Amino acid sequence: MMNLLDTITQLSHEFGSREYVKAGGGNTSCKTDDTLWVKPSGTTLATLTPQGFVAMDRARLADLYAAQTPDDAAAREELVKNMMAAAVKPETPGRASVEAPLHDSLAARFVVHTHPAAVNGLTCAVGGSAAAARLFPDALWVPYTDPGYTLCMAVREAIRAYRARQGCEPALIFLENHGVFVSGDTAEAVRAAYARVMQALAGAYAAAGIDGAVPEGPVPEAAQVAAWHGVLAEALGADAGAVAAAGRFEVGGGPISPDHIVYAKSYPYEGVLTVDNLRAFQRVRGYAPRVVVTDGAVLGVGASDKVARLALELARDGAGVKRLARAFGGVRYLDDRARGFIENWEVESYRAKQV
Repeated sequence: MMNLLDTITQLSHEFGSREYVKAGGGNTSCKTDDTLWVKPSGTTLATLTPQGFVAMDRARLADLYAAQTPDDAAAREELVKNMMAAAVKPETPGRASVEAPLHDSLAARFVVHTHPAAVNGLTCAVGGSAAAARLFPDALWVPYTDPGYTLCMAVREAIRAYRARQGCEPALIFLENHGVFVSGDTAEAVRAAYARVMQALAGAYAAAGIDGAVPEGPVPEAAQVAAWHGVLAEALGADAGAVAAAGRFEVGGGPISPDHIVYAKSYPYEGVLTVDNLRAFQRVRGYAPRVVVTDGAVLGVGASDKVARLALELARDGAGVKRLARAFGGVRYLDDRARGFIENWEVESYRAKQV
């Protein structure tokens, strides 16, 4: 068991770098026949220890797959949350990643799920599915599905159909507007699959004459940032307790992925920075902006320095994804229904608070 946990900890650190995940994104797991060890919700891959994984009883977790779930999304997710909690073994109390059932659905010993900008330039592109079929003919592509139980059941069915066609399960699963799952029975197999993905995508972007380096303007003066902060604080109160500033860059114009929605919200504020304009944005969108675009800067805004910095980091990441997606026909934003599910999902609220 400790060898498995040591290995998945090492993989978590390798693929927990900023190239592969942002904030508390991504998750990892390893398994035996009766136990699944999975990353706790809201933790970071780079800081995991062997003792930090949540151990789950796979037999009890399997009860979830046959459960009669309510049609109402909130009631369904509450039932799933409670069933997952019941499957956590008492020696490792904690809240398992919401994607634990998806990890459990793969037979491979190790699973590493990440959201690299290079991958999301593909998964968040309007032509992503066709490009993935060309670049990775052995991969499974899953159209966008709400994270959690709904995604798990959709992927389980897709894996079953893949096995029926190919005689094996996929080592690569691309989730539209989400990221990639890589699985293997050895650490070397996981590393090799990731290397293949990143190398092939680097070649595709080079052939299209596109890179993920987002051009930024000069960093604004501190006095100007302080003036903007004053307007934001007057308009938004505690939601604008802190500001992180960068030079102007081309931000994403809508909801790109669950992580972007959780940490940077679905839409940036773009316009003249006045109290009335900011309050109008908040009334219409239902939330205070986390990303603010002015004539000379992009600002991350939040109740704390950490929240503001994460908002700016995810804004930069979204800008990189948008730029890379041009290689495959341009960025594909989530629709209002999908966006609304993430914005109102208790699981993502919990994850953001933990981070």
